[in-house]
Amino acid sequence: MQGSKRFDKNLNNKRKFMTTIDKREVWQRGPVENVPALLQPVAHALLQAREEVGRLVNKFPDNHLWHQPAGVASIGFHLQHLAGVLDRLFTYARGEALTEEQLKTVASEGRAMEGKSSVAELVEGFNTQVDKAVAELREINEQALTEVRMVGRAQIPSTVIGLLFHAAEHTMRHVGQLYVTAKVIENKLASGL
Repeated sequence: MQGSKRFDKNLNNKRKFMTTIDKREVWQRGPVENVPALLQPVAHALLQAREEVGRLVNKFPDNHLWHQPAGVASIGFHLQHLAGVLDRLFTYARGEALTEEQLKTVASEGRAMEGKSSVAELVEGFNTQVDKAVAELREINEQALTEVRMVGRAQIPSTVIGLLFHAAEHTMRHVGQLYVTAKVIENKLASGL
């Protein structure tokens, strides 16, 4: 608990130096309020991903959402997968099995779906999932982080912290892929191809 108290004190000190529009990366802004110290990197990565996704696709045209330049995954797929993978990995971290709805979502990633087919709708879905994930991080007992969790039909063993870390790194990996795909499409559009 002493580490958490130190983080809270640092949070209050760092707030004094933050500006209204802070251009530093999320981890450089200090601890995320009420998130246990050991889970700060997960919260920082997820909040950073949310900001980067917002910047990357802020003005991205809906009619290019499903384009796959050079056969890579589309922007639409990445936005769906970002939300879906967070939902699934946090479900496993809670020690729960995926629901039928979650399994249907996995199967539909990469295709336009009713009510979730525009850039704005997909970004909103991802943002909502990040908010849920960070709220859940605030509720996790640090003592439970090394508890074993079984993943998927194959029942692959992991731990709570392993799943949460994987959720963060997998999210950032797809943000990077989304970035490259968006830039390729934007360059093609700018050059009139």
